[in-house]
Amino acid sequence: MEKHITYSGLDEAAAYLNAIFETATDAIITITERGVVESMNPAAEVLFGYTAAELVGEKINTIMSSPHREKHDQYLSHFIETREAKIIGIGREVIGRHKNGMLIPVRLAVSETIVNGRRFFTGILHDLSSIKAAEEEIRQLNQELELKVEERTLELELAVNQLLAANQKLSLEVKERKQAEAALLKSETELRESLEKEKELSQLKSRFVTMASHEFRTPLSTILSSADLIDAYTKNTPDDKRLKHVKRIQSAVGSLTNILDDFLSLAKLEEDRVQLQPSHFSLREFCDEIEEEFKSLLKPGQEMRHPDGVEDKLIYLDKTILKNILYNLVGNAIKYSAADKPIDCFVKHEDGWLTLKVKDNGIGIPAEDQQHLFTRFFRANNAMNIQGTGLGLNIVRRYLRLMKGEITFKSQEGVGSIFTVRIPLEDVPSVDEDKI
Repeated sequence: MEKHITYSGLDEAAAYLNAIFETATDAIITITERGVVESMNPAAEVLFGYTAAELVGEKINTIMSSPHREKHDQYLSHFIETREAKIIGIGREVIGRHKNGMLIPVRLAVSETIVNGRRFFTGILHDLSSIKAAEEEIRQLNQELELKVEERTLELELAVNQLLAANQKLSLEVKERKQAEAALLKSETELRESLEKEKELSQLKSRFVTMASHEFRTPLSTILSSADLIDAYTKNTPDDKRLKHVKRIQSAVGSLTNILDDFLSLAKLEEDRVQLQPSHFSLREFCDEIEEEFKSLLKPGQEMRHPDGVEDKLIYLDKTILKNILYNLVGNAIKYSAADKPIDCFVKHEDGWLTLKVKDNGIGIPAEDQQHLFTRFFRANNAMNIQGTGLGLNIVRRYLRLMKGEITFKSQEGVGSIFTVRIPLEDVPSVDEDKI
């Protein structure tokens, strides 16, 4: 039976705070400004293996790991003298030390309090052991999966006719991994929120495998069938027939290369391995270069137009990333537009901004799909029969974030789309344009 005690005034407030302190699920420890433990709650006793009687009066570094164990007094003195906070008022992940010597990952939040002129610090520690163990298991599973994907890529170069069997095996392994994750999430309900990002990663990996299998299948089948036909031809077969299948193989290999380029670009962006390398270059020459490179990709009757012309301006940006952005936008306009439909490119340099617009008269984007357009691997419903990875626009937006730019679009299904990119142009030291 619960026991109810009635307090009044300060006694009630003290009892209320003590009840919170004693029943908190996270460890709570208070120390003096000299680093001496004044109090600890039962959760702290469980977490570190010390009773309050053993730890109160001792230095807090008793439950700290090296090198912070040896430097904690110095940390406190430095904070009190300079008010420069490393943890206090900020919070971070640290490693604690159990009575038996075992190291414990914890989330530590420290606050400073002064009461009646006496300063003390309160630390709240949340045990991350289960979370870290789960994260490590997920990391190992992801590492194993990535290793196997790399192995499959190498096998593709050596024996494309074995890829379908390898993909079936890889799909089984992914299924087993998803089952393992599902079992882990079911048995560890308290970790559901902490593992949400890892769950999302698992879903993306699964979508990647499904999409890669589908996108690789068509060009690989083309390569295999064309190679078989070339092998079957006799010496008397006209060269134009052989050339036709060679071009089909080259086109299929180009498609595979583009897919792999998208995967590599996304991986570099997610790992923060892309660094801006700006340089001076002519805006008009840049646009001419892009137009020339896209001529071979235009469908019969298509043309790239510049309705307002291109200003002959010298700009300072990362030329390679800007080119990749335009490759994706113009490439999509060509791919999703019919033959004889023009592609309009507007380029404007004004008020410290570079504005690029790419307009097509293609299939457009269904209204219900537009909110998901920049999601990784997403393909609109009316684009399922058109080759693509669903990564291009996601990569474009990530590049623009690096450049502090933005992208917007307007689209109507069956009418076409307009994508608008705006990139700020920072002030840079003047340069002799004759040397560019």
